[in-house]
Amino acid sequence: MTPAERIQQLSDEIRRHEHLYYVKAEPEISDGQFDALMRELRTLEAVHLELIAPDSPTQRVGGAPARGFDTVEHGVPMLSLDNAYTEDDLRAFDDRVRRGLGVGDGDPLPRYVCELKIDGLSLSLRYERGRLVRGATRGDGVRGEDVTANVRTIRAIPLTLRGAVPDVVEVRGEVYFPKPAFAKLNAEREEAGESQFANPRNAAAGTMRTLDASEVARRGLSAWLYQVVMFGAPDTSTTHEAMLQQLSEWGFAVESHWQVAASIDDVVGFCAAWRDARHNLAFETDGVVIKLNSLAERERLGTTSKFPRWATAYKYPAQQATTRLLKIEVNIGRTGAATPYAVLDPVLVAGSTIGLATLHNPDDLARKDIREGDWVVVEKAGDVIPRVVGPVLSRRDPGAMPWQMPTRCPVCDGPLSKPDDEAVLRCENSSCPARLTRSLDHFVSRGAMNIEGLGEVLVRQLIERGLVHSAADLYALTPETLAGLDRMGTKSAANLMAEIERSKGNDVWRLINALGIRHVGERGAQVLADHFGSMEAIAGASADQLQSVHEVGPVMAGSVRQWFAEPHNQALLVRLRDAGVRTDGPVRVQPEGPRPLTGLTFVITGALPTLSREEAQRRIEAAGGKVVGSVSRKTSFLVVGAEAGSKLEKAEALGIPQLDEAALLARIMSPS
Repeated sequence: MTPAERIQQLSDEIRRHEHLYYVKAEPEISDGQFDALMRELRTLEAVHLELIAPDSPTQRVGGAPARGFDTVEHGVPMLSLDNAYTEDDLRAFDDRVRRGLGVGDGDPLPRYVCELKIDGLSLSLRYERGRLVRGATRGDGVRGEDVTANVRTIRAIPLTLRGAVPDVVEVRGEVYFPKPAFAKLNAEREEAGESQFANPRNAAAGTMRTLDASEVARRGLSAWLYQVVMFGAPDTSTTHEAMLQQLSEWGFAVESHWQVAASIDDVVGFCAAWRDARHNLAFETDGVVIKLNSLAERERLGTTSKFPRWATAYKYPAQQATTRLLKIEVNIGRTGAATPYAVLDPVLVAGSTIGLATLHNPDDLARKDIREGDWVVVEKAGDVIPRVVGPVLSRRDPGAMPWQMPTRCPVCDGPLSKPDDEAVLRCENSSCPARLTRSLDHFVSRGAMNIEGLGEVLVRQLIERGLVHSAADLYALTPETLAGLDRMGTKSAANLMAEIERSKGNDVWRLINALGIRHVGERGAQVLADHFGSMEAIAGASADQLQSVHEVGPVMAGSVRQWFAEPHNQALLVRLRDAGVRTDGPVRVQPEGPRPLTGLTFVITGALPTLSREEAQRRIEAAGGKVVGSVSRKTSFLVVGAEAGSKLEKAEALGIPQLDEAALLARIMSPS
């Protein structure tokens, strides 16, 4: 099999598994098997740059952070929806629809489609000849931001459509956070002393406006699609339900709980049925969208300047409760971050009993003036993360005193200090039991060393019994020791020992991630492993050498240098290596050949005919050139595609030479 044939075979297989996992939720292979396919594809493409297609699975994650987002105009405006809050509002909407359609007594009633309203960010996707060429936010409805690089990282969004597809088609939907991904993101932000997102919608919006596509990929966004806009070809759909079926056939993820309603009574019933049931879903929904099913009837009703007359959004009331705040305690995270949380008199909120709630950070707590003993309003932020909204001042005990953040760690009694460049207090004692527990939880987690069977309860037992004081101690455990733990028998101990032994052979990036170096996640660990190949090489790299690596910035580089300079960490690596844990691996193959663009600086604007912006940037950099985000007198060339923006005007004013895609590729292929 030739390299081209193997690359095509791998690409097709990876796309199939992405669709099974992210769209149909029916995976056929393990994460490890999927990672192996992706690694083989990346290795082949690194050697054969000319064989990388714009829709290759490896092109989902962009390279260097963008400098900003271009503004794009929607071919068809993305309108908002009018809102309904009560059953009377829903029936009033139905009355308006029937009057607008001229439906009289005895005439067939309008049929509606009810869809769960996703609490996320509206998105428009443009496909040309079946390939994704642009993703844009809603913006003001007429113009949005070009977030194509970020869209390409969302695996629920296909880069290439299936079956017969029009030459140009635009698809609209919602990008959202699955509840587990949202909870994980907020936990990471709390750990780092950063403010938490109030709800999944804000988190999705903030993530899509992140300039670093690799960070977007790491956060785990997903998407549901629900509308087709055609350009230059008639829409063969006659109903909204047919449109949803068409989206599924093209390979899009369509939220499956939609239902055709034969009357407004059925609509009211659908909304009532999901009022509480929605809390059991794996994503957040704050209401129901009701749309006319017939596309012809929609045309007859038309739109106002803001809303379609044929649709409305029913919103559920906010889920809040009032309870007593019994005590304010402090949690110590993996990196030592100290964050306050509330111990509550248990109360039912949004379908579950809440006994603990976040208080974000000491500054937020002081601003809200929340005190122990207060009656407080509690809600689930985005119906996911319990939080204290604020105190009920009219019920405050006159003797309640303002709460003060402790100056010593509540677990190890070590001092809590605030680094000059941070807003969060930290316990600096690396032997603190709380830090150790969370560090080991991370070390054995799925995205790190992936030691199945070694969960939180077992980790705590090992620490409490003095059997484990660092990650290296895990590799000194014996079957007899494990079998003596609570709820562990001989067979379970043997299985866990096999898992621990297996983890020694993990790819080195897993070890890098497992060590919990601040600002280094899965993607950062993979980048470091690909470039340096071994822990020893990373440890010996200077800050400048680290920053020379694609996707490694000064913050990550500084954090890596600080971690490897710590003697305790150096000793930990020695113990892990002596225990047989793999600490090296293959260095990423660097492409050989001429670098005709050395010393030249490029700016890219507009949509290129066949290359994505990320692919064009990667090819320029592989040929020795540099890509920046804005035009200046130092710019050597402006690469211009369709719908070029203000960068073209600035380049023309400065007299910067321009290249189209063909001219760019000709320069790249030139030997000098």
